[in-house]
Amino acid sequence: MSDFIVEVKSVSKNFNGKSVLNDLSLNVPKGSVFGLLGKNGSGKTTLIKCLLGLLKPQKGEVVTIGDNPLKFKNGTKEKLGYVPQADRIYPWLTVRQAIDYTETFYTVWDTELVNKLVSIWELKETDKVGMLSEGQVQKLSIILSLGHRPELLVFDEPVASLDPAARRQFIKMILDLVADRECTIFFSTHITTDLERVADRVALLKDGKIDFCGGLDELKDEVKRLRVTSKDPIKESIEAEGVLSCEILNNEAVISVRGFNEGMKKQLESKFNAEVQVENLNLEEIFLELNR
Repeated sequence: MSDFIVEVKSVSKNFNGKSVLNDLSLNVPKGSVFGLLGKNGSGKTTLIKCLLGLLKPQKGEVVTIGDNPLKFKNGTKEKLGYVPQADRIYPWLTVRQAIDYTETFYTVWDTELVNKLVSIWELKETDKVGMLSEGQVQKLSIILSLGHRPELLVFDEPVASLDPAARRQFIKMILDLVADRECTIFFSTHITTDLERVADRVALLKDGKIDFCGGLDELKDEVKRLRVTSKDPIKESIEAEGVLSCEILNNEAVISVRGFNEGMKKQLESKFNAEVQVENLNLEEIFLELNR
C-alpha cells in the first residue's frame, strides 16, 4: 500500500493550446497538512480539479486515495471532502436544509461536529443560503465538506472570504482534525501566513511545474537573505549561482539566495573583505523572492 494519498505522475494540461500544467509530478503523504502555493493563474485550481477527476489531463496519471479520479468508486467519493473557490449551494435552501440534504449522500455523518461548527461560526439554521454573505457561504461549504469525516480534505482558497476571527477558527479546526484522527488536508491559498501556521509540507507551483516540494523547514533552510557589509564600496553586482536578487548601496549589499550554504558566506566574506549576516525569511518573503 502506498504511503501517499495523492500521486501525480508527469501530468500535462492545456487550454486552447496554452500549457497550464507541464509534465508535473507530485506526491502528498498520508496524514500531512499539505499547502500548495503559486501566483494567480499558476494552475493551482487546474491541478486540484485533476486530483478530483473534474478535469482530464492530456498526459500523465493521477491516483487519489488509490483510485483513478476519472473513474472514482462510490466508496472513494465518500472519503473525499472538497471546498471549491466558489461553491454553488442551492440558494433557496436554508442552512439546515442544506446540511440535511448533503447528509443524504453519505453513509456516515458526524452530526455533533456539524452542529458544533454551525454554532461556533454563528450560522442561523433558518437563514436561506441565498441571503448569506460570501463569508457565511464559505463557512457553510467548509462545514458540509467535513460532515462525512473524509480521509482527504481538499480546499481551494478556503479562507479567501473569511474574516480574521473565522480564519483563526479554521486554522484551529485543521489542527484538531489532524490531531484527532487520520486525515490528510490539501489546500491552496494565497495567504502565506495561514499556510505557514499549519502546513508541514509545501509545494510551490511555477510555470506549470513544481518548483519546490518538501518540508517547510527545508524551504526556509534553502532560501536566505545575506547582508554584506564591506570595508570598501561594493562596485560590482554580485552574481553567482543561486542569487535571486541583489541590492547594493555604497559598501553594503542585501542578497537573497537559493541553495544557501556556509561556503557561500565564506566566499563573500573573502571576496569583498566583508562581514556577512545571514537572515531567515518567512514564507511570504520566500515566495516573493522565488517569483521575481
